Amino acid sequence: MTIKWVQTDPLVMNGEPFCYGSRVTVRQLLDMRRSGLALVEILTRHPELRRVGIAQAYVYAAAHPDLYAEFIEADGSLAGPGYTPDEAAGLPEQLQAPGVVVTAPA
Repeated sequence: MTIKWVQTDPLVMNGEPFCYGSRVTVRQLLDMRRSGLALVEILTRHPELRRVGIAQAYVYAAAHPDLYAEFIEADGSLAGPGYTPDEAAGLPEQLQAPGVVVTAPA
């Protein structure tokens, strides 16, 4: 079975895109990220989420800048800390987009 990590349903969360198996919307995840929460903190607060699902939500947001413009920096990346290279290890390659998921090494 292939899981669609970001789902939309007009009868769920007022049609706002949300993460599979949760009541957490893409917008809520972006707000947490912009507020400075790292992956570990988000997963601690929302254990129903999965690492790959959060990554897919970030990719979804980057692909829909019209919906999430307030979370996108001038350089096109999402605001806030993304995945570190260690956290991104093992994710499918399409989810390791620079400026979206993986934080560039300092």
